[in-house]
Amino acid sequence: MVKKKKKKASGSTIALNKKARHDYHIEERFESGVVLQGWEAKSMRAGRVQLKESYVIIRNGEIYLFGAHISPLSTASTHVVADPTRLRKLLLHRREISKLIGAVERKGYTLVPLALYWKRGRAKLEIALAKGKKEHDKRAAIKEREWNRDQHRLLKNR
Repeated sequence: MVKKKKKKASGSTIALNKKARHDYHIEERFESGVVLQGWEAKSMRAGRVQLKESYVIIRNGEIYLFGAHISPLSTASTHVVADPTRLRKLLLHRREISKLIGAVERKGYTLVPLALYWKRGRAKLEIALAKGKKEHDKRAAIKEREWNRDQHRLLKNR
């Protein structure tokens, strides 16, 4: 009897931006590809990515990821000067890009990166159209989360 090797989950998450869900009301989500250099892909496989302070910007009709920190590995690419926070182009269909540009410019939305993950061997970034939360909205969300936690505890102890 020969055992088969289990394949790694193709949709495995590399990095999450938990702060985005706290600071913004998420309206609509989009999946985009990311243009990477070789050393960046290796660092992503090692899990050395941080999306916390990153955001998505629009320049000349194209969409870029700004401020995402990918730490270079010491073993990868010794002949290339690695810039951990360089501007990375996002790959979307033209219709999606024009929809995002219209929402950001006319309706006052913000583009926020939510998650970075692998899909069929390619790095994908989930971005969202979002509106910023006010301070009282954040407090209400925290209060509701704590109430749900207490409610779950009470029901569990019954």
